[in-house]
Amino acid sequence: MRIIQTNGNYSLWEREKTLFLSSKLAPVGTWGKVFEWVDGLTPADTVVCFNSSEFENEVLKALLVNRIPTVLVVMNRFCDTYNVQIKYALKENRLLIIELQRDEPHEKGATPRLRNQYVIGQMQHIICGYINPNGSIFGLLAGLNNVTHLLNKEDIHKAAEQEAKPCRWTVAEDKRLLRMFYEDMGIHAIHKAIERPYSTIYNRVKALTMSDELLKGREFEDYVLELLDIAHNDRLTLKEWRGDKSLPGVYPESNSAPDFVFEYNGILFAVECKWRSHLPKDIEKELLPPDKTTSFRQFSSNRQIPVYLLLGIGGLPNAPDSLYFTCLNKKFSPELLFKSAIPPNESLLEKIEILFSTAKQANHMKNRKRCSTTHTNHGAKMMMT
Repeated sequence: MRIIQTNGNYSLWEREKTLFLSSKLAPVGTWGKVFEWVDGLTPADTVVCFNSSEFENEVLKALLVNRIPTVLVVMNRFCDTYNVQIKYALKENRLLIIELQRDEPHEKGATPRLRNQYVIGQMQHIICGYINPNGSIFGLLAGLNNVTHLLNKEDIHKAAEQEAKPCRWTVAEDKRLLRMFYEDMGIHAIHKAIERPYSTIYNRVKALTMSDELLKGREFEDYVLELLDIAHNDRLTLKEWRGDKSLPGVYPESNSAPDFVFEYNGILFAVECKWRSHLPKDIEKELLPPDKTTSFRQFSSNRQIPVYLLLGIGGLPNAPDSLYFTCLNKKFSPELLFKSAIPPNESLLEKIEILFSTAKQANHMKNRKRCSTTHTNHGAKMMMT
């Protein structure tokens, strides 16, 4: 693992630092204890955190809103470039973004574990929220004497209890929630302003913005376009982008088409994007039901272009742990999907460039062969004449 790029105030990395760690599936009921710790920090502190889960994202927002000097560690590329609080923090020199990359082929193991192991080794102090005793973080912390746990067994037990039934939301509360949400202030700031339980605010945000499924799908599509650097890529052009718009029981015809149509050096191809927190047990049924597969093949036949599936697994929709890129013109199968995994040392753009450069060369050779055959046949006819 190594640092490949930084953005912001690098002197923060040279300070005495505290790393915040939490398992991905931290119960919402445990969030309060962590936010109490955040509220106790001062500008003299420096906190290092990740952004690979919803909770880590909320802790990052709370740190930035409280103006705590922060180091954000990401893998390969930072994508949340439109976050209002991040822009403020970079402008005021109280944020450093560090991008890490695996040292292939020397490093073995899952990327998140290698990232955690590398960063833990750089820290003077480690603060833990909810840590899954069966997860990889638990093992990495074993034997370390610079670790503090914010939660005990009683806190975790309480986290499983249901929140009291909330009162009806007022229009004024909804307006305030949405304003703070779109300013990227996070659930903790909204909680302090509105004085509602974290779980109630979390559910209200989801209800007022968009369905969780649609939100994650759109985030993954945004991530794909950032990954392909469409705005600065001369060879790859985005030709079509179809958003999934529907009402209950009513679906526009365009929803049966893939999400994107790209053109690479004159070759058109379509891409259907899907993100899942984990690989489904029944890959064929859950990822591509028969009606979807039929629609995509019909689209491919009508447009005379190949259709590909780009699947993100794990992490967040804007920072998945792994990517798969496979052609749907062939019979889709789990075996075909596993073979299509993009290695950590190869980017999606490189995969597309190699794929379609090879396809263009093959078409060129095919056309030359056809021309040569036509010329030979014409010559033979002339001789016979």
